[in-house]
Amino acid sequence: MSKKIPTETIIRAIVLFVTLVNTILTMSGKNPLPFAEEELYAWLSAAATVAATLWAWWKNNSFTPEAIQADKYLAELKANDIEYTEE
Repeated sequence: MSKKIPTETIIRAIVLFVTLVNTILTMSGKNPLPFAEEELYAWLSAAATVAATLWAWWKNNSFTPEAIQADKYLAELKANDIEYTEE
């Protein structure tokens, strides 16, 4: 059994710790972040837009009936572990 802590777990713990410290400092009247709320909103909005753009670009987006049918065919091939070979 592996006893190595996954990287994702460490990242989540760090983010949780930072947000908890930020919340406690904000509740005590201190502004721990060196920028205004409007700037934070703008950066988070831009980050969400970039993430959504990359996600939509990376994923297969089938809009036409032919593409949707091809996706179904590909899923069947993968489910049956069949390889397509050109002759």
